[in-house]
Amino acid sequence: MRRAVLAAASTSALVVLMLSLKPHHSAVPSGGTSVSARAPTPTPAPAPASSGTALTDGMYTGDPVNTQYGTVQVSATVKAGRLTAVTVLRTPSGDGRSRQIAADAVPQLTQEALNAHSAHIDAVSGASYTSQGYIQSLQSALDRAGG
Repeated sequence: MRRAVLAAASTSALVVLMLSLKPHHSAVPSGGTSVSARAPTPTPAPAPASSGTALTDGMYTGDPVNTQYGTVQVSATVKAGRLTAVTVLRTPSGDGRSRQIAADAVPQLTQEALNAHSAHIDAVSGASYTSQGYIQSLQSALDRAGG
């Protein structure tokens, strides 16, 4: 009997402890207002170039980057000193799985790069090699633009 009471008490304490932990991401209810008391403050857009210098307008082709699954190469278009477009020239295409991974990852990488106006973006989960090739090729194109 004593063990059962001790087990129930420790289980209850553990459940209370687990429920009191805060999640890492704040939930947003359907009303659109943040539940978190600490709403994230908007940050200004990052500088267009990694070195803090303005990019020169034009279209720049990045280096081809060989990955374990194939070559990745992009070109970057810069207007008004900011990255405005990324064109994918080559992606891994050795097999159907590589083509599918690239087809899923490249649009996400491109959107992140355009939002960040730089190559300082996160890799796409499940597409690590393609992501790193994309980021390296994009950075080399931006380096040519003066970044």
